[in-house]
Amino acid sequence: MVTWRGGDLDRLVDEAHARLVGEVVRRLTSLRWDVRVEVTYSEYGERGSIDVLGARPDLLAVVSIEVKSDLTVIEATVRKSDEKDRLVRRTLTRDRFGFTPRSVGRLLVLPATTAARRRVRDSTITLATAFPSRGDAVRSWLRRATGDLAGILFVPNTSGGGVRRAPGGPKRIRRFNPRST
Repeated sequence: MVTWRGGDLDRLVDEAHARLVGEVVRRLTSLRWDVRVEVTYSEYGERGSIDVLGARPDLLAVVSIEVKSDLTVIEATVRKSDEKDRLVRRTLTRDRFGFTPRSVGRLLVLPATTAARRRVRDSTITLATAFPSRGDAVRSWLRRATGDLAGILFVPNTSGGGVRRAPGGPKRIRRFNPRST
């Protein structure tokens, strides 16, 4: 078990995840998506939750979004995304929003950091197969939502007010001590 300043590690990870979820919700609602967060499911032994589930009933479209503040286990991320995609198509959209989708989007949202981009680049073959669309194609689909889409969207790490947050916590500044040199 890893600990760091008691529960601070959990709070730090949760805060980064919550900021990304908040930014995704803000973007989707500005595009007229009906949004739900942490949507749980339990069907045929498959259990879990979808970070962000959005619907556009006027377009018969739904998007299932997995938000990762740090992409660590790619195999599990791809496998759970496939599970969620099947359930969204089969029952979740009808149960939660009252319609059967014609267009389904499946997104992996990551922070727009060098480390996240490097992780995606290092796993190009797997991630390009599971989530082939990027950038403009994803943003365009979110505006029009026609056909199916699977993609990755990098989202800036914000403080919730649209201001980018510097990575890490407060920096400690020490006085210069000439005796320590």
